[in-house]
Amino acid sequence: MLLSLMRSQNFSFFSVVIYILSVLMVIFLVNPLHECAHGFVAYKLGDNTAKRSGRLTLNPLTHIDYLGSAMMLLIGFGWAKPVPVNSRNFKHPKLGMALTALAGPVSNLLAAVLGGLIYNGILTIMWKNGGITARAIYDSSTFTVSTQVVFQPAFMEYVLMFFQFFMFINICLAVFNLIPVPPLDGSKILMVFLPAKAIYKLQQYEMFISMALFILIMMGSVGHLIYPVQMWFYNGINHLTQLPFSWAW
Repeated sequence: MLLSLMRSQNFSFFSVVIYILSVLMVIFLVNPLHECAHGFVAYKLGDNTAKRSGRLTLNPLTHIDYLGSAMMLLIGFGWAKPVPVNSRNFKHPKLGMALTALAGPVSNLLAAVLGGLIYNGILTIMWKNGGITARAIYDSSTFTVSTQVVFQPAFMEYVLMFFQFFMFINICLAVFNLIPVPPLDGSKILMVFLPAKAIYKLQQYEMFISMALFILIMMGSVGHLIYPVQMWFYNGINHLTQLPFSWAW
């Protein structure tokens, strides 16, 4: 996503800095929550593998994967160090794996909701107190009038941008992880509905499927494919988190 941002018309030094800060927030705060959510649900369903491995912690150094973090910074998709899970400890192995896998993307969506509440809360307070105003700008060369939004204080524009990035990155990670392709979380959810023979085939070719997925990510194909879904979630969460403040408008 950093590469896309630098190629966009909205590119600026400050927007890049704000984006990097929001990614670092996700890497050091949300990714540990994502992995810990996997381990916690597995533990509650009877598998203590993650707990014995010391992975039921929010310590980011326990979960960080440096390549996955770099990928997240550059293209918006990345990963942390996977939490170990042993499905044989579940009473219902396929269902247990599906619920464990689902916990990670859900944690990202909840983080996006929190970011949306903070964003819309700040936006509402600023609007009601005159911190956001609109100014008309007349262009004599084209005889057109455009509207410029002015923030007071000016740095609040970047605070709001930070929470927008934070929301979108978390939604990107949630949607990406729900793709039903190994080794992503979505594949474990898909396995609930597949017969044993199909699951065996998926596991047999998991390494090749993972390599193909990585190549498609680098080519940008995956991003183009899931972007409409990401925007649907982004708009939906943004609308949802506006509701608590609708009384002020």
